[in-house]
Amino acid sequence: MKKNETIVRDFDQYLDEEYGAIGTEERTKFEEEAKAFYAAQILLQARKDAKVTQSELAQRVGTTKSYISKIENGVIEPSVGLFFRLINALGLRIDITQSMGV
Repeated sequence: MKKNETIVRDFDQYLDEEYGAIGTEERTKFEEEAKAFYAAQILLQARKDAKVTQSELAQRVGTTKSYISKIENGVIEPSVGLFFRLINALGLRIDITQSMGV
């Protein structure tokens, strides 16, 4: 391959090769971890945008700084109740909509 050549791969094919086909235990585990990481990054960015420290956020929602850190690092997922408290404490909102045909 030459210096500036780019290889384009089908991402679904890559995931199949690395984690197995959709529906396999390994692929499902990977997808759950990916979603947890994504949600953690959204909360981390929202906290930074709100200029709130982990300690301040923890105090607002009744938990510890280390627990907030674990959430932001994707180590643990907050309960639904804590997730909504975090969203509220950061001045965000969640809109739940129904998709047609689902």
